[in-house]
Amino acid sequence: MRDKIIYPFVAIVGQEKMKEGLILNVINPTLSGILIRGEKGTAKSTAVRALAEILPEIEVVANCPFQCHPGDKNLMCPPCRERLERGEEFEVERRKIRVIDLPISATEDRVVGTMDLEHALKKGEKRMEPGILAAAHRGILYVDEVNLLDDHVVDVLLDAAAMGVNTVEREGVSFTHPSRFILVGTMNPEEGELRPQLLDRFGLCVNIEGLRDPSLRVEIIKRRSKFDENPVAFVQGWEDESKKLVESIRQATELYSQQVEIDEAMLREIVHICLDVGVDGHRADIIMQKVARTICAYRRRKEVVREDVEYAAQFALPHRVRRRPFEEMAGNIEERLRKQ
Repeated sequence: MRDKIIYPFVAIVGQEKMKEGLILNVINPTLSGILIRGEKGTAKSTAVRALAEILPEIEVVANCPFQCHPGDKNLMCPPCRERLERGEEFEVERRKIRVIDLPISATEDRVVGTMDLEHALKKGEKRMEPGILAAAHRGILYVDEVNLLDDHVVDVLLDAAAMGVNTVEREGVSFTHPSRFILVGTMNPEEGELRPQLLDRFGLCVNIEGLRDPSLRVEIIKRRSKFDENPVAFVQGWEDESKKLVESIRQATELYSQQVEIDEAMLREIVHICLDVGVDGHRADIIMQKVARTICAYRRRKEVVREDVEYAAQFALPHRVRRRPFEEMAGNIEERLRKQ
């Protein structure tokens, strides 16, 4: 069967904050994901799938349900680690990064995994059946309408995203496996809000809406029409831009992990901004410095400057301020930074 052709990420018109927020999470997966708040029909799902489509393929252990990395012990499930310690050689497959969808109706067992009852009945052995968190390892976990999920399931997702591991305890059996993924949640605020405690656990948050500029809306129609008429030719036309973006992400990832520094003055600036806008706790400060360093790397610099900190605030703070509505607070943060 012919593979479905995905609309190019670089061809999406507007929504720059959303696109940059996704890119920052690819560069630095420790940012704890991104929450995209906005109305339907604003390219949220398209952007997620399009970005995954252009990212380089990854190597996985063949036939392993946990998407284990064949060369990194820290990214292996217990059975694969045991095989590695015994000196076994893995059969390796290369494949694209997966986008795993989480249904709104998903139960905790479906998310974290459960006992394989059929195997237990047939062979008398206890074995774990992997859940969605296993499938999402080293990929992207996409949760549409995250505000409609059961709060306990959201807690489980956010814990796994923050810790990078998933622990399943069922019927006297405890099983832990790596679960490092980019968490992308989307929601329409008109359908209800997340609890403040859950909002705070998302590293980044952006608020998006349909474009109001008539010329940009016309451009959206033109591009979508060309894609629908001849998707192969349309994707090929954006191939050079896609390659440039992938190379920028690769360079930024390498730069972030090795060379980006943030000095005491910028750390103090982050703390002052967080105190000034009235966020609770310390998670905002920690995430904001990570975002600032990631932005710095994406801009191909080695030392964080005030501009990076100010831009990081627009991703890391609005959803953490509980004193005013999200949209009002987002605007006030930008206004406050401009006045400084």
